[in-house]
Amino acid sequence: MTETLFHAYAPLILWTSLGLFIFKFLPQWFPRILGRGLYWFGVPLELLALARQGQLEEFGGGASLPLLAPIITLGALIVGLVMASLILWGWKLLLSHKLKPYWAKLLPPNLVDSSFGGSFVLSAVLGNTGFVGLAIAPALIHSDALNWAVLYSITHNVIGTYGFGVVIASYFNHSQSENRWWIQVRDVLSVPPLWAFLFGYLTRSVQLPSMIESGLQGSVNIVIACAFLLTGIRLAQLQGWKSLKLAFVPAFLRVFITPLLVGIATTLFFGLSGSPRLAMVLMSGVPTAFAGLILAEEYNLDRDLIASSIIISTLLLLLILPLWILIFGS
Repeated sequence: MTETLFHAYAPLILWTSLGLFIFKFLPQWFPRILGRGLYWFGVPLELLALARQGQLEEFGGGASLPLLAPIITLGALIVGLVMASLILWGWKLLLSHKLKPYWAKLLPPNLVDSSFGGSFVLSAVLGNTGFVGLAIAPALIHSDALNWAVLYSITHNVIGTYGFGVVIASYFNHSQSENRWWIQVRDVLSVPPLWAFLFGYLTRSVQLPSMIESGLQGSVNIVIACAFLLTGIRLAQLQGWKSLKLAFVPAFLRVFITPLLVGIATTLFFGLSGSPRLAMVLMSGVPTAFAGLILAEEYNLDRDLIASSIIISTLLLLLILPLWILIFGS
């Protein structure tokens, strides 16, 4: 397991460290352009390539598809959204009363900012099911249950990141007076990654020239490296402990509370056990998604909070992963 995690995290450590190092040599506009470039071009290319790979056949080994996995994925997304929203609502309720100065200092100073709220929810809801989840799943889950993990990842990325995620980011990007339901629908329908994934899935049977096909598949590693680089650049802009401590709450929701509830629910209500149950727990508890930072760049949310949550949740996973294997692996 240690070796698997090392291979999964090696690119993260390498490219994030490079971003930390080169930050001071870059113009101020570079991170914003990089983030928007990933949103409009990089991630669509990645999803187009992944959709054409036929991951279900590669990981699932032709096994029957567990249709319960997408349902559990949607449930996990809703649970994360509800918990994060309730915490934000509770904090704002406390601030609306006259708290003593000591207690007021314990709450985030920028809590009332919509950019903070949007990044808080994105950090708690969206997980890195692709790079981290599918990287560690083969070493921890029986091969017969890998199709559970793959279906979770596909559902989470398509419906979660570029469905739920775009709605959340768009909602917090606009003032309350400007928010209309059709604005969020418009933003979701205009998301480039969704159209790219759909196009790639529908053209799987179309044979492309080998040069184009290899270029598409090679773009995946480039996009991942750029996402890590962006994370490192944003981490270099953090203001020490003040920025990191705000990320503990969404990171804890992401890698501990949500997967714990998923594990309990799949046991009590769906009767899952063994590798299928562990697959659902692992995928629901992966670290905060790098896509959250890309959405923050596009919709002008709090980049510091999401970048901090990525790091904190990644470190927390190393501590919590053995616990999930012990409790839900049998």
